Amino acid sequence: MNEKLPGNRPGKSRFSRYLARLNEHRWLYLFFLPVLAYFFIFNYLPMYGVTLAFKNFNYRLGIAGSPWVGLQYFNRLFNSKMFMNVMINTLQITLKRIVFGFPAPIILALLINEITHVRYKRVVQTISYLPYFLSWVIIGGIMKELLSPSRGLVNYFLGFLGMEPIYFLTQPEMFQTILIISGIWAEVGWGTVIYLAAISGVDQELYEAAVSDGAGRWRCIWNITLPSITPIISILFILGMAGILNGGFDQVFNLYNSQVYSTGDIIDTYVYRIGLLDMNFSLSTAVNLFKNVVGLILVLGTNMITRRINRDNALW
Repeated sequence: MNEKLPGNRPGKSRFSRYLARLNEHRWLYLFFLPVLAYFFIFNYLPMYGVTLAFKNFNYRLGIAGSPWVGLQYFNRLFNSKMFMNVMINTLQITLKRIVFGFPAPIILALLINEITHVRYKRVVQTISYLPYFLSWVIIGGIMKELLSPSRGLVNYFLGFLGMEPIYFLTQPEMFQTILIISGIWAEVGWGTVIYLAAISGVDQELYEAAVSDGAGRWRCIWNITLPSITPIISILFILGMAGILNGGFDQVFNLYNSQVYSTGDIIDTYVYRIGLLDMNFSLSTAVNLFKNVVGLILVLGTNMITRRINRDNALW
């Protein structure tokens, strides 16, 4: 039996049907207005400031009155040895996060899903998710205390083994490893929640059929669970590619110091220094614009590749 839906009556124009649907769901649109206003005010209106990347900003003249300089600041960036160093550091840190950090919540979600004791499962979930609620100011303080050469737990253990204390946060060759480990510890819980929600939607009859055919746990994980959550994995990976030049400002800013600039200085901390400390807003805007354009290209490229492999796993 075909029922006529509101706004789809014969004889009505497309605009009339649109108004009818709008009126039908008016309260939902009304609740959406604050969200729309938030993104418009804080995400779209400030985009006018992107023009600073092409202007020699003058406080007295303002953004509109400042003279245009074209690609002068971009040429300055690409000819700067310091910028190339922070670019390399950012790529190294981000690629290590993708290699080691991206699979971590997937693996943890699969392990938690295999826990049969409900209470123990909830405790593990809570413990893994708790660091996500802590700011990097707190986590940075915890890491500094743990790695302190005088009172840190790690150096206390090294001293017990007869080794000399090490100030890990001043060792350039160790700093990126510390960032990756602390980042996984702090953020693995959030990703685990997403993947557990996806796993909970897998049809249980598939597992029952697999078990009846003699499949073990690992076979079920490999042939049922992972293929079922592949669309979620693909979407999160595509979205993660947008931030490939985001080294994690909050984390690095609360852990790094001048002694680890050679391996720990990233684009975001570089922008902070030249933009807020040196007051060079045009150069910092050029850096951020370059970073965002690269992120957009990577998202579009990754989505295109994913779409060619499997249309269902792409964002659009």
